[in-house]
Amino acid sequence: MVEASTIHVLHEKLVTGEITSVELTKKYLAHKDAVEPRVQAFLSDNREYALEAAAAVDKKIAAGESISDLAGIPSAIKDNICIKGQNATCASRMLENFKSPYNATVIEKLMNADYVSLGKTNMDEFAMGSSTENSAFQITHNPWNLDCVPGGSSGGSAAAVASGEAVWALGSDTGGSIRQPASYCGLVGMKPTYGLISRYGLIAFASSLDQIGPITTDVTDCAIVLNAIAGHDSKDSTSIVQEKKDYKKALVNDVRGLKIGIPEEYFAEGLDSECRKALEEAIDTYKKLGAEIISLKMPHMKYGLAAYYIIAPAEASSNLARFDGVGFGLRIPGTDIVDMYKKTRSAGFGAEVKRRILLGTYVLSSGYYDAYYLRAMKVRTLVKSDYDEALKQVDVLLTPTVPDTAFKIGQNTDDPLAMYLGDICTVTLNLTGLPGMNICCGYKDGLPIGMQLIAKALDEETLLRTAYTFEQNRTDLKKQPPMREVEL
Repeated sequence: MVEASTIHVLHEKLVTGEITSVELTKKYLAHKDAVEPRVQAFLSDNREYALEAAAAVDKKIAAGESISDLAGIPSAIKDNICIKGQNATCASRMLENFKSPYNATVIEKLMNADYVSLGKTNMDEFAMGSSTENSAFQITHNPWNLDCVPGGSSGGSAAAVASGEAVWALGSDTGGSIRQPASYCGLVGMKPTYGLISRYGLIAFASSLDQIGPITTDVTDCAIVLNAIAGHDSKDSTSIVQEKKDYKKALVNDVRGLKIGIPEEYFAEGLDSECRKALEEAIDTYKKLGAEIISLKMPHMKYGLAAYYIIAPAEASSNLARFDGVGFGLRIPGTDIVDMYKKTRSAGFGAEVKRRILLGTYVLSSGYYDAYYLRAMKVRTLVKSDYDEALKQVDVLLTPTVPDTAFKIGQNTDDPLAMYLGDICTVTLNLTGLPGMNICCGYKDGLPIGMQLIAKALDEETLLRTAYTFEQNRTDLKKQPPMREVEL
């Protein structure tokens, strides 16, 4: 038995003929069959397509054709990203039987790269949650400790990679839904700059906040996936026009002269003491490597969480109005159309989705729009100005990803506020559109501790360089759950 590998290592094995894509895919499928009953990361199984795609890659290699870095390597896709002909349930009864009639733009890009997908992964219903306990179908378990949550809403994608069921995965991040599960599962997870990656084909939760991004084992793999999925898309009006970049060029083991900002507000009361210690050791590592550490104040950060939990439900209320039993998805017959609406939405949506729709509808109502939604939008501007000022002084900001390690399944189920408070370090990046990523910086009681790095808009290169340097110089942190072993 050898440890499950990375995209870049497996790519070399494929091009040198050490292993074929079909053999590799079969190995991962066998491992998935062995551990999935305990982890429950997947909502669907795509093995027939995966083996066909793998065989096509093997034909290319046999013919002497060059292949992309992602070609033939098993992956997983979050179940709110549309793949033509496959279920796109958003882990909701509302879309339980819905099959997408088209591909998301990121899927088209991945198909051009000859990707291999083993299936769609579990998530919090309509991406609303921080633990993957809000799925209508199953609860996903953290591979580091099966009694703990993997985070959310991209918990299925994170658990699939951490358990070795997939080499890499796509998630979506509305308020930390890539970075937080990456933190809980000891992975690299990136929320790219808003507009860098097309949202076309991502089933919307909050359109001004949502962003697709990679979940990988290491920083090199993160750059590889980013290369494949980034780029302008005319189908997405928020997509940014820019020149194509090779993010692998940013993988430089050097932070000398780099200015790293430490916002005091992120290290205030509420941060677990062991997590604080791990982060302080990470800061010391950067200092020893030649980075300049600068303490900063960002006074409006304390309002960010409250603003987010007004803006996000408001946008959800609008986006989820389409799920009414008329056009597609679940339909429960009623005595008239209004009765049908009520019965369909009552049966189709879970408790957390209903909670956020009600809250969003309330803050958008005529009597409360100015008092809540408009004020939250003003706070959003103030939060952005804090980041703008901070990033004028430094190249990167370093913060906790979450205040603590993964909590036990069921621990916060009856306390939505406690669940929301876990997002306090991540939501402000979605309010501002800035890029951020998680990287493991330590362990507490056998569970990973996450560190968040934040950079200027469209400066993913500096994020990757900063994370890569830390990863290369802290090899003592390279651990993985025992169940992640895959025989290659």
